Amino acid sequence: MQTDAEARQPTSVVLADLFQQAAPEHVTLDWLLRGLGDRSFGVLLLLLALLGALPGVSVAVALLLPIPAYQMLRAHPGPVFPRAVATRPISARPLARLIRGVVPVLRLLEKVVHPRWATPFEATKRVVGAAILPVSVGFFVPVPLSNIPPALVVALIAFAYLERDGLLLLFGLLTALAVVVGAALLAWETLSTTGWVPGLL
Repeated sequence: MQTDAEARQPTSVVLADLFQQAAPEHVTLDWLLRGLGDRSFGVLLLLLALLGALPGVSVAVALLLPIPAYQMLRAHPGPVFPRAVATRPISARPLARLIRGVVPVLRLLEKVVHPRWATPFEATKRVVGAAILPVSVGFFVPVPLSNIPPALVVALIAFAYLERDGLLLLFGLLTALAVVVGAALLAWETLSTTGWVPGLL
């Protein structure tokens, strides 16, 4: 008899199937999130993490990331956006190209990342939201390439959450703690050199 973990399709399969059903010209955020079901938060976090690694986008990601993170902390069934945003048409072609690029990478990762160390779904959602909130502050650190560590951590946590890999999620949460502490120290040291706050010494 199959368990829920064994019957659960990998995220790469869900994304590929979803975009085979997409309208030829336009899709909406509401359509995308409904099609992803209980993976909507994880995929949204993963996409924001990928964007956050790009130069010049990190501040925008830092402003957007707390929205799904807070909603996860409150155990919302899925991400909630204003109707004007959720129903606004999005060109399907660039989004489909992005998904086609991401799916092969996910397939490779899914060979080693899989459901294990099962944790309660709702409780895990709250923990992930609580972890992402402070990590998002790391995107504001005014140091070149300082957006890379929080982006990688968010991507790691999002993928572990998507695949329900408790072992990888634990590693991601511990890494998140290290990144938050490191970002706080780096920000303090940077500000202290400008005279905004007293130095560490």
